[in-house]
Amino acid sequence: MSNAASLPLKMAIATYGHTAALKQGKVPIAGVTPDFVEVKPIIAAFRRMVRDVEFDVCEMAPATYMIAREAGAPFKALPIFIFRRFHHAGLVYRDDAGIRGPKDLEGKRAGVRAYSVTTGIWTRGIMSNDYGVDNSKITWVVDDEEHVRSLVLPPNVEQAAEGKSLVDLMASGYLSAAFTDNAGIGRAGAPADGWQAGGRIKPPEYLEMFQDAEKLEAAWFKKTGIYPVHGLIVIKDELMAKHPWLGKALYDAFLESKNLYLQQLAAGESVSDKDEHYRAMARIVGDPLPYGIDANRPSIEAMMNYCFQQGLLKKRFAIDDMFINPGA
Repeated sequence: MSNAASLPLKMAIATYGHTAALKQGKVPIAGVTPDFVEVKPIIAAFRRMVRDVEFDVCEMAPATYMIAREAGAPFKALPIFIFRRFHHAGLVYRDDAGIRGPKDLEGKRAGVRAYSVTTGIWTRGIMSNDYGVDNSKITWVVDDEEHVRSLVLPPNVEQAAEGKSLVDLMASGYLSAAFTDNAGIGRAGAPADGWQAGGRIKPPEYLEMFQDAEKLEAAWFKKTGIYPVHGLIVIKDELMAKHPWLGKALYDAFLESKNLYLQQLAAGESVSDKDEHYRAMARIVGDPLPYGIDANRPSIEAMMNYCFQQGLLKKRFAIDDMFINPGA
């Protein structure tokens, strides 16, 4: 660690069970005085970071980060994966759309908030690599901006008409399918506080593309070893250049905060609204929040591969191109 005075860092990270102790100061970051900036929803911080590099340390969606990094963003990721979930669930279709399985989406329109949304990438990757779906034959309709403005979208991506949301388009039948929650019809408009008020909870006439998703997800993990990453931590390059100790100091603090949370989960304590989610994940994967490169290598490689396959990255990258290894 540096002998210099404590380093002030402006940090934008949501409060989860596994970040709570860090943000409350119960777990210090060695050599750092953090200034936690609250951004709701945290997705808005991703956009501010890739466009204006507003924070020293920021939570970010992995695909957004990789696209931004390829485009020259002056920050790099630590292998601290801040949110995890599988992605067989959450893509729904209308019951009158003539769909019996993923392959039937070809030739139809499906809604996703933005083409580079992480949920969309994971599910498209699963449909393509495991179910033989040609994603280029699906028209992906978006109703928000991409975080990275320079991203050139494939020709099968369509912007929704002005004033129309995915909720509207799904209800009218213009869309045959759409993602739920923040990736699609669970919100309306750009990321902003209260944006879920314009969304819809999945109506009964919308059916899950993958029935029995939990069983499929467990089998997929057993087969592939992939436990999808859904959020990570980035840090400015200039800070790492001046303070090479900083990556490990951050990693160690996030890890200690997470380990406290896992102890609370094991003890049956109620800490956050994601407790039951992570207990369920633990039954499939063991540690529900694994950090580090080695423990996440299949998931990182799959994310990069899916981004390349879907035209979001121009070339294939090595993990070292994208991640700081705090153990090196």
